[in-house]
Amino acid sequence: MDAADLSPVPEAQRTQPTFDLFLIFIAANVVATTLQTGAVLGSRYGGNIALGLTVVGAAFGALLVALLAPVGSRWGVPSMIAARLPLGYRGAQLVSLVLFITNFAWIALNNQIAASACAAVLGGPSTLILWSAALGVASTAVVAAGPRAVGFADRFAVPVMAIAGAALTYSAVTLARPAPSASPSSADLVWGLDVVIGYQVSWLLMFADYSRYTRSAARAGIAVWAGLALPAFWLMPLGLTLAQIAGSDDPGRMLASLGQGWWTAVLITLASVTTNFVNIYMSSLAWRTIASRSTGAGTVWTIGLIGTAIGLLSTGLLAQFGSLMTLLGSILVPVGGVFLAHFVVLKKPIDIAKVYDTTALEAVNIAGIVAWIAGDIVYRVAAPIGATLPALASSMIVYLVLHSFNIAVTRVKP
Repeated sequence: MDAADLSPVPEAQRTQPTFDLFLIFIAANVVATTLQTGAVLGSRYGGNIALGLTVVGAAFGALLVALLAPVGSRWGVPSMIAARLPLGYRGAQLVSLVLFITNFAWIALNNQIAASACAAVLGGPSTLILWSAALGVASTAVVAAGPRAVGFADRFAVPVMAIAGAALTYSAVTLARPAPSASPSSADLVWGLDVVIGYQVSWLLMFADYSRYTRSAARAGIAVWAGLALPAFWLMPLGLTLAQIAGSDDPGRMLASLGQGWWTAVLITLASVTTNFVNIYMSSLAWRTIASRSTGAGTVWTIGLIGTAIGLLSTGLLAQFGSLMTLLGSILVPVGGVFLAHFVVLKKPIDIAKVYDTTALEAVNIAGIVAWIAGDIVYRVAAPIGATLPALASSMIVYLVLHSFNIAVTRVKP
């Protein structure tokens, strides 16, 4: 199987087990930043309120991604090919370019986190570069072997992460102390809910990339929802507890506070590597929609190795995490709203022949681009009180209104 195949998957070849799809998403969301999200909520709201925000926000955010997953199962096309209908050919390429560039930072960041955990228990700080290089190459090799190889790797990684996580959870529960109470305002609660929803929605642009290998649309939606929601239900409250024990919401200090070096290293390393499976795959698909002559395996290796090199050369990525999340949110969340409006609300089918024939596509779908811009503006304005839901809602509404006036079919040939 092509490591980053853009062609539609025939229905007869959509044989990926639903359980493998579930494992891919759960492995992607078991990551240090999920812990950190819960830690941030705990420091602001206290235990019970933060726990409630986590459950509601994680469930709803995962639902938004799961609603789009059946698009892949029904039509067999990757996300950035499906995006050509609501955004136009050039509009979809622009989203692909954003994904391609920003994912280098995610790949490098995850390699650094995993290498730091490994070096802490085996070799010390002097081996950090070696660990980062080795883990980067290993994760790239798995993705280069194709989606089924990722599924098999996750079958090993997820149970091991569950065991390591259970050991850390037990230690955290035994050391936990009562969380302070808080009385936040309604606006403050909206901000916290938005943080959790936004974190989950950050996976939205891969809605069809893996589900296109699973035949059942309903089961694919359930698998994606469970794969995103369940680790959040577990790791965000765990992050809240660890932050209270450590007196800090820094992931390294939080995990070090338990004194479980080997279990910590196993969890963080596998979590970071399996998340990079998804990052490398998404970037490869995105690049191939821009450079049509590129090959699947060649693109995967190029992206994986460049991301690894960036991690070796830059050590300040963790400090830029918040800025990166804000930038990505303002750009990508409104695009998610456009996709939800087009595929979920309007339930538009995909003309397979059309989306692969660039001469038949409009270069720019006016309705989609205007809705994207409107959502971006709303995101930036609403950021102080919580931007994800307002940006999603505004981009959806603008798209639906413009579509009702047939602006959605305005064509500008590429």
